[in-house]
Amino acid sequence: MKIALFGYGKMGKMIEQLALDRGHQIVAKVDIDTTEIDFANIDVAIDFSMPDAAFGNISSCIENKVPIISGTTGWLDNYDNAITLCEEKKGAFIYASNFSLGVNVFFELNAYLGRMMKNLNQYQVAMEEIHHTQKLDAPSGTAITLAEGIIANTNYQNWKLGEPSENEISINSKREGSVPGTHSVEYTSEVDSIEIKHTAHNREGFALGAVIAAEWLHGKTGVFTMKDVLGL
Repeated sequence: MKIALFGYGKMGKMIEQLALDRGHQIVAKVDIDTTEIDFANIDVAIDFSMPDAAFGNISSCIENKVPIISGTTGWLDNYDNAITLCEEKKGAFIYASNFSLGVNVFFELNAYLGRMMKNLNQYQVAMEEIHHTQKLDAPSGTAITLAEGIIANTNYQNWKLGEPSENEISINSKREGSVPGTHSVEYTSEVDSIEIKHTAHNREGFALGAVIAAEWLHGKTGVFTMKDVLGL
């Protein structure tokens, strides 16, 4: 496939290497200084840009019939607009807060645990996420997705950084060293605790999942998620 990279930071460079190793071509590296893009020469686009650029990148690709996956977080106020545009233009789009295959299995495990804990009111849930000091957003998009998975399957109604109110999930965000990403969900009662945890050992899993998602999306039409990619 001919792949365009929107955003060419650390993640973009890692995606480039993995894509080349899997036999693909990188035909464009789009950043803030890029003025012209040959959309006709692109089979699929991968967006790991900045929050203020993501929606524009996604819209441009959809308008030009280029399937696009995005792992950029912090732009989701425009998510519904992206979905509407994709449906109107019969485009192809996947957004994921985390493309790691292991994290997406973790999302499903989190939702399943939430369903089991729904009526066990003696337990209170709390979350923690740890990332490297260069990560700009807090909580992480992955943490928000985990919180939304709990809310969808329990009686919790919202999440909050720090000390929660009633029916809110507490999220503790830490920024330490070069940590790629650690997420934990813990249900605690007076007598015991139940914890599930995902620890990324490096960033390669995020990049590999993005390339696999791009391979899967090529040739399709519609709005999809990593659940579709992995058949979960």
